[in-house]
Amino acid sequence: MTDPTAIQPSELDQLPDRDPEETAEWQASLDAVTEAAGPHRAAYLMRRTLERAEGNGLALPKLLETDYVNTIPTAAEPTVDGDEEMERRITAWNRWNAAAMVTRGAKHGVGGHIATFASAAWLYETGFNHFFKGKEADGSGDQLYIQGHASPGIYARAFLDGRLNETHLDNFRQEAGGNGLPSYPHPRRLPWLWEFPTVSMGLGPLSAIYQARFNRYLTNRDIKDVSASHVWAFLGDGEMDEPESTAALALASREGLDNLTFVINCNLQRLDGPVRANFKIVQELEAQFRGAGWNVIKSLWGNAWDELFRLDTTGALVRRLRQVPDAQVQTYQTRDAAYIRQDFFGSDPALVELAKLLSDDKILECFHLSRGGHEARKVYAAYKAAVEHKGAPTVILAQTVKGHTLGTGFASKNANHQMKKLSTDEFKQMRDLLELPIKDSDFVDGVVPYGHPGADSPEVRYLQERRAALGGPAPARRTQPLAPLPAPADKAFAAFDKGSGSQNVATTMAFVRLVKDLVRDKTSGKRWVPIVPDEARTFGMESLFPSLGIYSPKGQTYEPVDRDQLMYYKEAKDGQILNEGITEAGSMADFIAASTAYSTHGEAMIPFYIFYSMFGWQRTADQMWQLGDQLGRGFLVGATAGRTTLTGEGLQHADGHSPVIAATNPAALSYDPAFAYEVATIVKDGLRRMYGEAAPGEDQNVFYYLTVYNEPIPQPAKPAATGIDEGIVKGLYRFNTAESAGVQVNAANAARIQLLGSGTAIHWVLEAQKLLAEEWGVAADVWSATSWTELRRDALEADAALLRGEERVPFLRQALQGAEGPVLAVSDYMRQVPDQIAQWVEQDYSSLGADGFGLSDTRVAARRHFGVDAQSIVVAALAQLARRGEVPASAVKEARARYGL
Repeated sequence: MTDPTAIQPSELDQLPDRDPEETAEWQASLDAVTEAAGPHRAAYLMRRTLERAEGNGLALPKLLETDYVNTIPTAAEPTVDGDEEMERRITAWNRWNAAAMVTRGAKHGVGGHIATFASAAWLYETGFNHFFKGKEADGSGDQLYIQGHASPGIYARAFLDGRLNETHLDNFRQEAGGNGLPSYPHPRRLPWLWEFPTVSMGLGPLSAIYQARFNRYLTNRDIKDVSASHVWAFLGDGEMDEPESTAALALASREGLDNLTFVINCNLQRLDGPVRANFKIVQELEAQFRGAGWNVIKSLWGNAWDELFRLDTTGALVRRLRQVPDAQVQTYQTRDAAYIRQDFFGSDPALVELAKLLSDDKILECFHLSRGGHEARKVYAAYKAAVEHKGAPTVILAQTVKGHTLGTGFASKNANHQMKKLSTDEFKQMRDLLELPIKDSDFVDGVVPYGHPGADSPEVRYLQERRAALGGPAPARRTQPLAPLPAPADKAFAAFDKGSGSQNVATTMAFVRLVKDLVRDKTSGKRWVPIVPDEARTFGMESLFPSLGIYSPKGQTYEPVDRDQLMYYKEAKDGQILNEGITEAGSMADFIAASTAYSTHGEAMIPFYIFYSMFGWQRTADQMWQLGDQLGRGFLVGATAGRTTLTGEGLQHADGHSPVIAATNPAALSYDPAFAYEVATIVKDGLRRMYGEAAPGEDQNVFYYLTVYNEPIPQPAKPAATGIDEGIVKGLYRFNTAESAGVQVNAANAARIQLLGSGTAIHWVLEAQKLLAEEWGVAADVWSATSWTELRRDALEADAALLRGEERVPFLRQALQGAEGPVLAVSDYMRQVPDQIAQWVEQDYSSLGADGFGLSDTRVAARRHFGVDAQSIVVAALAQLARRGEVPASAVKEARARYGL
């Protein structure tokens, strides 16, 4: 009797079963197959049924894993559009020269990597011969994110087609003397070849996704039609462990970026050993990408495996391939046929019988050589399927052998990433394997020769013809300068010169108001790219929503909840704002794509990315280096900056160090403006330098980092003195003197001190100026230090000039020349920030700053805690003067008591 309280199977599903009898029949059929043919046959039928359902568009969850076999069977492979034998010879030359370059460089101790390109050669060569569009193709050509450790192979190809010569190759990793080649893809070091720096692993895949997305942005906004451009990212399976590698997979599928293909070289090895020793990295990645909505193509096995799969009538071979962990697959690569027969085939009676049909040579061919990533037809089929797939990005999981063709001493060895050279005998074995016409006598004094079939050889002509048909050389980067953008009207900048009167305005809001005016400019306004990580309202940017729109490839398919409000949330297909959600890494990737559009697409774009300053350089400094490496231009804006300005948020939000990190990046021009007119002046000069007429000797390939504050205060008018703009840009100018400030100094022959403040600290300094005069009879002049870092860099350049025999005085010293008394510098950052300039200040110098961890409290309490409020500045100033004998020592003690310090 059935227990009436028992839960029936149908009750486990919230969806009602409209036909329980039919359901039972399906289940009984599955039970019958399982009993008659075994669970593996039943699982096979279920997978095929789900695949059919997915193909018919039924709303079912997708299979996250498929069998460990090729997605595209041999019978379905398209014919390769080209001369396969010619391409084999070209690839052989490139393999040889890549290995020769690194081996020759090893004599100088400069290192290099051989095994990565050896495994990935066909992945690149097939693309260069058939798919990768050059800069002269439609749109802007394709964007190629080359795996960093594969760079020798790219150099070898450039050597074959005449873009590099033997001198270049012999200067691999030796750049100081000229004609050198950087170790990895590096636009700043080899700007005509490399577009994207990729060796900081994880940043390549993240950037590729946002580059593909930015391509759509340019097209949808009618800036430039780049719909024919395709983004290719070449990655290592070990690299996929980096969190950035998979951070934006959902974005790519959500926005249907079918202009994007990841090619993951699954050689099953990372730098020290197997990627997934006890597991299967291909299956893991397949599930991850399928779950994120990507189209997945597996190219695992070469043609030699076709016979084995035909003989596998029971499915035992496929089951065994799913079971064997990656580290054991790597071991098979190095063992003989007897070992493979016993360990692989001996685990199942059906496989034992199958192995009896195979010769030892066949087994070794399959397990040692035949991989999908090593056969041009397999790679061609995968690439063709990828570029023809619509509606989603594609990932190609290509299985290879790390160190392929380099000999048994390299292939699949755990240490091969650190192995830098081949012996002469190993090169000769490689030559014979690749069938290259290199004679023993070409090895002079044990030095391996470079190989080249000749500038007019059939191989070179074929290579160049293929590239011409695809739009020119690749990889390649545009280096010709663009026509300068016309400068916006001065009215937008001059509006801040008069100050805000009695109105309280934070410098964050001043920057947003400035941009709001600049985006209205008829010429350059559309080129601004506002980027924000889900904090637009914090920074007062919501007023831009209805006027500029938030970019969405789908537009706005819903009625926003605040539609009846003036500043409603407006999404649009041609929206200008990139509101990225809570992802600083994604926002930076957006910024990098926009900031380099002048080179990638020949279109100057002006990105500004505004963020909590604490979550910029601290969180994504590696991407800021990538930005500098890639020669990006634009404005990074660290808002709610400083350690004490963001009330109540505490340690996690209190930025006291971003200018320190920014100072380490040579491409970053770091500014800490105090007033709205300073912000406007810096932005105006940044637009001139990066996008307009740069002065002689100025590097345009820089980006600006501005810190702005959320503390509303009255903004003063711009001083009328001459040289103010120069001082703002160079980093220092005198804001006022004790006399011009109108403070009353109640002492004859008063002691004098120079107070330097940056950012929000200028307001504490101005209050201290008043207290020093009225309560202590000290005259203080106040200086606005807009950039401690630029002052230091100018001083360093002056020092270098002196060593060259040139007479040059640092701007800092020129500005302070003749200023009476000691100098006290104050900022809302750790003292290390203002102390950058200490050694070049001729006067006595000291500083105050917010060192240590942040804390939650009011601004007043936080500033007292860190000793940077006006009263603390007064005490520090008196102490400095007392040491010089210019005020009584007792004044310091008296001030401390008076102010409760």
